[in-house]
Amino acid sequence: MIESFQGGQVAGVDEAGRGPLAGPVVAAAVILNPARPIPGLADSKLLSAARREALAAEIRAHALAWSLAEASVAEIDEINILQATMLAMTRAVAGLAIAPTEILVDGNRLPRELPCPARAVVRGDRTVLAIGAASILAKTHRDAILTDLDGRYPDYGLARHKGYGTREHLAALARLGPTPEHRRSFAPVRRLLDASDIITTDRKPGS
Repeated sequence: MIESFQGGQVAGVDEAGRGPLAGPVVAAAVILNPARPIPGLADSKLLSAARREALAAEIRAHALAWSLAEASVAEIDEINILQATMLAMTRAVAGLAIAPTEILVDGNRLPRELPCPARAVVRGDRTVLAIGAASILAKTHRDAILTDLDGRYPDYGLARHKGYGTREHLAALARLGPTPEHRRSFAPVRRLLDASDIITTDRKPGS
């Protein structure tokens, strides 16, 4: 993994949870400490759950600054998932205890309102250490949120699939309907709600 910058307080930014049908989207911003390197940083998707958790603890302990932020299900449904992701990223950067001099964001888009120069880095979670660190923090935090939601809605399997549209999840949605934590603007959830509205509308009075 090779850094694409030299010097300064560089913040890496990444998100977790753009694709799932349930739960918030989470973003993290991390400024690593060059004097305290963390071996093994990588794209969170390439790591086991246990390794992610171990690295997340090291990042929180050794980074110069780190921050986590969310955009809620209501915000996702109101402004769409892309804009909600940008909002979560902006909030994560704003939450840093140290002001960055440069921001490197995973992907090909940048939030509009950032406090310093920024660059989008495609596949940055695999090439920039600070972005890899951010991906780990975002992923572990979001997984913890979905595990907690599983305790409130135990019949959906949220702790296992973390809200993604697996066969198990879709079957539970069809059987039970969406919870308040499901994204109504996402097609599989919206189709269920539309079908429910049709059934309700077509019923005759007293039926």
